[in-house]
Amino acid sequence: MTMLFNSFIIFGGCGFIGTHTAKLLREKYPNAKIYIADLLADERLCENRRDEATVYQRVDVRNPIEMQGSFGKNTLIFNFAAIHRTPGHPDYAYFETNIRGAENVCDFARKHGIENIVFTSSIAPYGAAEELKTEETLPTPNTPYGISKLVAEKIHREWAAENKDHRLSIVRPGIVFGTGEHGNMTRLYKGLKCHKFAYAGRKDTVKACIYVKDLARVMLAMAENESADRIQLHNCCYYPSFTIEQIANTMLKATGMKRWIPFIPHKPMMVAATICGGLGGLGLGICPARVKKLMVSTNIDGQKLAQNYPLSYSLEDAFKDWYKDCKEKELV
Repeated sequence: MTMLFNSFIIFGGCGFIGTHTAKLLREKYPNAKIYIADLLADERLCENRRDEATVYQRVDVRNPIEMQGSFGKNTLIFNFAAIHRTPGHPDYAYFETNIRGAENVCDFARKHGIENIVFTSSIAPYGAAEELKTEETLPTPNTPYGISKLVAEKIHREWAAENKDHRLSIVRPGIVFGTGEHGNMTRLYKGLKCHKFAYAGRKDTVKACIYVKDLARVMLAMAENESADRIQLHNCCYYPSFTIEQIANTMLKATGMKRWIPFIPHKPMMVAATICGGLGGLGLGICPARVKKLMVSTNIDGQKLAQNYPLSYSLEDAFKDWYKDCKEKELV
């Protein structure tokens, strides 16, 4: 059975994932009210375009949430509000926003009788290790971001356990890529295009990833699935996950580039990263911390997702679709 909604609240709705989710909701629920709740809820700063069915409200999830609108049991909350870039923020910022934000979003849902929440967690709670991680793997986060996201999951689970009518969908995405990402995949493309990308220490580093359009569709499908468990948890990535070599070669093929990609052993790579970091990263965000991340696998098992909510795009198709959205000029 499919559960339907008459309104949606997207906390963090002006961000990358929020923007794509709002677009999907407009297509699938043309008559629904969509509330974009974000610190940047200004149409000039947001990629969404204001329309009669979309309401923008400035919300800081670190504080108790007050919003104008009509909310209730047929409202679906997407909680994307987070501090996520790592490295890049002081430790306390991850806890302040991600933990306090989870508490305030759940309190808002309690206050308004909202019964369905989608929460985007991360693969960071698994911690950095080469071993394959399933949804049953014991989380052992080793960064402030990973710890804060695991605590936020627990906060949402407490909300879900309070009432038999509460439904919670938790997703742990790998690298999410697509138009407007401005992250790892965009840096990879720029590096390939400018002949500034090299395999850092190894070619077989596994990098779990998912196309943003697939992620948005999967999250909505999880919330709509009335026959699923009240609390769902899915790793969100391709199954099986791809290596950095497979990702780079697929990106080259999808965008029509021909490049030879050099391989640089670990020690010379770290020296080069240190030098580039001192020069501002050469516009590619190159620094020792990011290069170290390139050398560590995010080996996440997406088999459960493939069985329950199959992805619509192959990796090559996803890169092609992203390239098409950018008028086949570049990936941005």
